[in-house]
Order: sequence, then C-alpha cells, then structure tokens
Amino acid sequence: MNEIREVIEGKAALLETGDAKAVLSHYADTYVEYTLAPPLRQPGDARDPAALAAWMATFQTPPHREVTQLEITTDGDVAFATSLDSLTATPRGATEGFTLWFRVTLGLRRIDGRWLVTHEHESVPFEMDGSFRASVTLRP
Repeated sequence: MNEIREVIEGKAALLETGDAKAVLSHYADTYVEYTLAPPLRQPGDARDPAALAAWMATFQTPPHREVTQLEITTDGDVAFATSLDSLTATPRGATEGFTLWFRVTLGLRRIDGRWLVTHEHESVPFEMDGSFRASVTLRP
C-alpha cells in the first residue's frame, strides 16, 4: 500500500510544480475522469498534458493540493482509494486565493509493475434545501 500512497501523494505534490506531464505520469494512458469542472465526464488521456496545463495556467501560480484521510483497499492488481482533498490557489487576476475541500475516489491498477490511476472521481457536496448550491465552505 505504500506504493499506492506514494502515487496518490506524489501526483498531488507534482501539481504544485506546474509540470502537467509529470502529474499525468501517475495515470494509465487512458483513464476515466469525473472532475469538479464540466462536462459530466472528461476524456482522460495521460499522453496529452494540454488540458491539465491549460487549467493550471488559469492560476497565478500552480495550485497546492493536500490529500487527507486517505484510505486504500487492494486486491491483487486492483486498488481503490478515498480521500478528502483540498485545493488552494489564486486565480489569475484575483486579489485573493481560495481553499476548496472536496471528495476523491480513485481506481488504480498495477500495469507493467507500476500502480497507475485508471479512474478518478472528484465531487463537492451540494445543499439539499432546494437551492442546489455547492457546499464549498465545508472542512473535515
């Protein structure tokens, strides 16, 4: 499980370097991705860092991601992990930054001896009072 923890925490730490290709080195060539941004499903292609690089360029400096409450379950060459992550960044043109907490579920497979992310799902809870507002002020 240490290898899997290193993959998950490693890709989070690499985000702060701004190196999209390095972040994507922890993913299978093609993967399923459900991130916070629209559309409902993004095509995941670890061979093309352009989309991730474009997203990172929307911030003054690359964002900081923290992985907390990481739980990992494995069975052979398949694993899944859950965590509560935070993203801290300052959008270009903004005077103040933000920190957003969200839920993450990852599916991983051991491919050619390496653990790689094959499925990523991120979500933010929303208010169930009919307003459907994202609950972006929650903290673990």
